[in-house]
Amino acid sequence: MGGAGGRVDSLTRFAWLSVAAAVATITLKTGAYLVTGSVGLLSDAAESVVNLVAAFVALVALGVAARPADDTHHFGHGKAEYFSAGLEGLMIFVASGFILVTAVQRLIDPVELQRVGLGLGVTALATLINGAVGLTLIRAGRAHRSLTLVADGRHLLTDVWTSVGVIVAVLAVALTGWLVLDPLIAIAVGLNILVTGSRLVWRSASALMDAALPAEDHARIVAVLDRFRSDEVRFHELRTRESGRHRHVSVHVLVPGAWTVQQGHDLLEDLEAALVAELPGTAVHTHLEPLEDARSYEGAPGGIPLDGPG
Repeated sequence: MGGAGGRVDSLTRFAWLSVAAAVATITLKTGAYLVTGSVGLLSDAAESVVNLVAAFVALVALGVAARPADDTHHFGHGKAEYFSAGLEGLMIFVASGFILVTAVQRLIDPVELQRVGLGLGVTALATLINGAVGLTLIRAGRAHRSLTLVADGRHLLTDVWTSVGVIVAVLAVALTGWLVLDPLIAIAVGLNILVTGSRLVWRSASALMDAALPAEDHARIVAVLDRFRSDEVRFHELRTRESGRHRHVSVHVLVPGAWTVQQGHDLLEDLEAALVAELPGTAVHTHLEPLEDARSYEGAPGGIPLDGPG
């Protein structure tokens, strides 16, 4: 119990780090916009507002996902993280709409930029903060199998590349005097984060449909089963799914009908322990069946056969 609580506290700390970074970058980028009047820098600041809202959503989602299974959620609350990532994608849509409308208005009515050097310096500082925090969140998300942290980190890195593009474009405006470049880069920013939001929503929707574990995890599962497979032990109907950072594995185990209950039980205990050791945090569900019974091989749609009747 203590271990799970420590992991949740760790993830929450990363989410608060994201909040702090968002507050800092919003302050810096808004100041850069007010100093220069650049709509490109305004678009960059708007994306950071999305980062802040997303960070708070992540805090809530991580807390809900960490709740243990209960009477109404027998498999836990892990999918709450997918709602967080999906909501972040939807918020990105809103931000991109705001950016595009503002940029088109500035394209129609260009405005001279002011104090560009100071504005770009402030934006560069905000970009460095986003880059450092984004990489930290992605590493933590992968280590803890948290889609919420990975999505938040990727969004911050997208923001970094956006900021780099904005800095280059605003600098080009200052050097060439082509005011039209400012709204054009803002439009590019809006379209870029629109693509990012679409990917987040698509990934969240796919995960909510109970997608199977990645091929790499599947191969590791089969490798464990191979260690137990013999003339007397076969496997059938392998099913896997992800729920947030939790894995679920289900498999039918076929043994001779003459085996005692104790023999079958011992085999399942050893098999489940081996699978959990290979893929920590996995909930393993096994079903024992007689090897000689033809009905044991009549699987439901979706299961992977693995072994057929001898």
